[in-house]
This record gives sequence, C-alpha cells and structure tokens, in this order.
Amino acid sequence: MKHLLMALCMLAGPFFTVQAQDTTSKALTMAEYEKAKSFSPADLDKDSYVKFENAYILDRNDFGKPYFITGDDGLKKRIDLYKLIRKEGRMEIGTVIFYTTETGRRYMACLPGFRADGKIWEKYFEDIHAIDKEEKNFVLKLSYVLSRELGFQLYRAGVAGQSSERERRESGTYGNDICFPGNTLVTMAGGKKRVLSEVRAGDAIVTVDPATNKTRTVEIKELTVHSARNYAITRLLLVNAQGEGRDIKLSSRLLQATPNHPILTAEGEKKIGELKVGDKITSPDGVFAVWDKEESAGGVQKVYNIVAASGSMYIMDGVPVLQKSLKN
Repeated sequence: MKHLLMALCMLAGPFFTVQAQDTTSKALTMAEYEKAKSFSPADLDKDSYVKFENAYILDRNDFGKPYFITGDDGLKKRIDLYKLIRKEGRMEIGTVIFYTTETGRRYMACLPGFRADGKIWEKYFEDIHAIDKEEKNFVLKLSYVLSRELGFQLYRAGVAGQSSERERRESGTYGNDICFPGNTLVTMAGGKKRVLSEVRAGDAIVTVDPATNKTRTVEIKELTVHSARNYAITRLLLVNAQGEGRDIKLSSRLLQATPNHPILTAEGEKKIGELKVGDKITSPDGVFAVWDKEESAGGVQKVYNIVAASGSMYIMDGVPVLQKSLKN
C-alpha cells in the first residue's frame, strides 16, 4: 500500500502551487529541489517567513500552526508546512515539509509543484520512501495532513480514472467466493491474533454485536478453503482520526478481501468492493473511514472464509466484517 500513500501526496501537489505556476519554465527545477533540502528555519515555532540565499523564501503563514499526529504507538509527531517561493517573480514552486519526531529528530521533504518534471517527482517519491523505511508510517501521516489541509478527497473524486480502474479489475477472477487471503489476521478469544489459514474448527473467535458494538466469543464451525486462483482482491486503507484542531491521534487499518464480501457501514450492509472513499465503518476501536481503495488481481492463492456457530460479525485485520450468510 505504500505506493498508494505516495499517490496521495502526489495528487495533493496541485493545490500548493496552482496560483503561480502558469508555465513549465517557471516550475521547480531539479537543482532547486536539491537545494531546498538545505533550507531549514532555525526555530519552527517562531520562523514563519525565512529568506535563503536572497533568492528563495519559506513562508508558512497560509498554513498556520503545525499538525501534531499521534499514532497507534502513542508517539506524537509534528508536521510543519511551508510554501517554497522563488523570490524573483514571487513564484510558488513547491512545499517544504518538516517532520519532527518525539525525540526531536527532524526529517525534511520537498513536495514539487504540479508542473515539475516527472524526474523530480520520481526523486521526491524515492526520498519520502527512504524516510518511511526509517520512520514508520511517515507517508501515511504526511498524506493525512496534506489531504486535510487541501481538500484532497474532492480533488481525487474529480480526477479518478475509470478506464484505468477497469483495466486493473479485468485481470482478476470474480465469482461467488466470499473470502480473505490466508495471511489475514483473525481476532481470537482473549484478543490474540492468528493467521486465518491456521485457524481450525473448534477455535474461539471474537464477534461484534452490530447493535451495541460489544464483543463476545463464539466457536468456529468450519474454515472454508477455496482452491488457488488469481482472485480479484479489494484493498482498503481505513483511517480513524480523533482530536481537535491540529492535535490529532491517527490510527489505520488495512483490510483485504474478495470484492463481494459483506461489511456493515454507516449506511447499511455493502459489499467491500462497493465501498467508496469516505464510507464509514464502526469498530470497537472507533469509527474508521475509507481513506483509499485499490482493486486488482491478487496473484494465485487460496482464499478462506470462517463459518461461526453464531454471531453476525467477526474481526479480520482489526476490522469487523459480516459473516457470510449461514444459509450458504
């Protein structure tokens, strides 16, 4: 899913630079991109407008106060956004991002303007991917801030490419099998997680009452195994954000299933493949919204489905999903 998160950052780019960049010649150059990495305010709390080399300006006045993002690990990260402005002509050519950890370690990234050359975007992706390897969930947190700041989801809805999504879908096998990849984690009695392919009849799992959102345990009657095929798999990135203003606790879930598996949303029962960005799912841990969705062939593999003795929902990868109809 990392490439999806990178796409969130890329698609947010036009909002930062739409006012000034009206010709390609005025776009950020590779030399400027590399140079911008050395631009750093001495004090992020005080320095809202800083000049460098008498040729460039970092200006955060339009962005205002920093964001504070707390992840599942309880650690708080700080994200500051600055416009990168070329002094000559007052051209806005990108956005400089400062990401500060709870230990004071600072990471820096430069989001190019939307007219920047493709090679600069490739370098940007390489850079943030390298940070993400070192600083867990960097790209997810950055993407959340960019989309919140700039109304990314409205932009995404307007530019979604129907033909490309159709091409991705056609390569996968669709059918009546309602199931999950074998590496999906099932919440067992006591709260422990177990790989789906390893659960057995007689094991106790957690179910969720859709009316009260309370949990209890039930026994597995059967683990249904479907033969290995190149099934179409829907991948959902779900995000829960709590807090006020710019002090936010951010949690995420990644759920993978065949497109036809049922799930209960705020608007009622839907198939996972029918969910859209913004749809909400209630779990014992809070309300999670669909942040991103991808559907494609998952590769040749077996898929699995649990049949429980009772209960309508069990928890897969931390997300309550509806049990396949007991009539089937």
